[in-house]
Amino acid sequence: MTSVSPTWLLLVVSLPTNSATGRMRIWRALKALGCAALRDGAYLLPYSETQKQQLSDLAGETVRESGNAWLLTVQAQSEAENNTYRALFDRTEEYSELLKTLSASRKALAGLAHQEINRVLRKSRRDYEAVRLIDYFPNAASAQAEAAWMDFVNVAETLLPPGEPRAIDAAVPRRDRTAYQGRTWATRRRLWVDRVASAWLIRRFIDPDAHFLWLETPSDCPSDALGFDFDGAAFTHIANRVTFEVLLASFGLDLDRGLQRLGMMVHALDVGGAFVPEAHGFESMMAGARQRAIDDDQLLAEISMALDSLYAHFSNDSKLNKENA
Repeated sequence: MTSVSPTWLLLVVSLPTNSATGRMRIWRALKALGCAALRDGAYLLPYSETQKQQLSDLAGETVRESGNAWLLTVQAQSEAENNTYRALFDRTEEYSELLKTLSASRKALAGLAHQEINRVLRKSRRDYEAVRLIDYFPNAASAQAEAAWMDFVNVAETLLPPGEPRAIDAAVPRRDRTAYQGRTWATRRRLWVDRVASAWLIRRFIDPDAHFLWLETPSDCPSDALGFDFDGAAFTHIANRVTFEVLLASFGLDLDRGLQRLGMMVHALDVGGAFVPEAHGFESMMAGARQRAIDDDQLLAEISMALDSLYAHFSNDSKLNKENA
């Protein structure tokens, strides 16, 4: 009895020659997804609903750039053909380069300032997650890289001051929003992506009358304040969720498609994750606003407008996808 051949996704794209910027943007997105190029303009991925949605988004982006795109579901015709496709996704070489980088960075950690350690840790996490995310068929190289990554994280975290969020392994309890109104919320000052997005989420969807405290250190958090995004806080990283995603799950907001997409963006920027086209632009905007803002209140006010716009974009985009489905 012949077994059913595994299913694959094939995206065929064609862009006009005068669309250099669009071509580069789409090529980078295909690379970030780990697509295998069968030939110029033909890209393969293993089938999953997540990959299907991501390729569908890229097909839509191609059409908006005045190009053509076809997303097909195909099956290997034999076990040998299927193995050939699988071999196109061997990440041994990428993991080898990552191990070299981690080894060099590990040796340098002890001589770095805390902010620089954080920067190296965030970048290394993004690099590791970028490879792990597209490692569709893990093997011995995957296990070796995971061990090296855990060792690197442990060394880096022992050198960091207390307060940096370290993910805990626990369930996310559901909270009643009515019990969290007009409260004081506190997080570390000098807001960055997860903290500013979480503050926006709190005021926009959880506690409209929220009052925020920006802490020099987590130990400054008053006992009656709700801490977020630091070790020991009421709301912080849990398992593979960043603080923004924990807040979504805690208050029953995780079924909102617009907030889900924002959560993916925050996750990708904070700890690495799935490709989100808007992430790089938001990070650049955040960096510029942070340089100009005189304090965290002004920074939150300015970035809140950007997050309002992104939320509207993601929400409307999801509605259009449903209508065209």
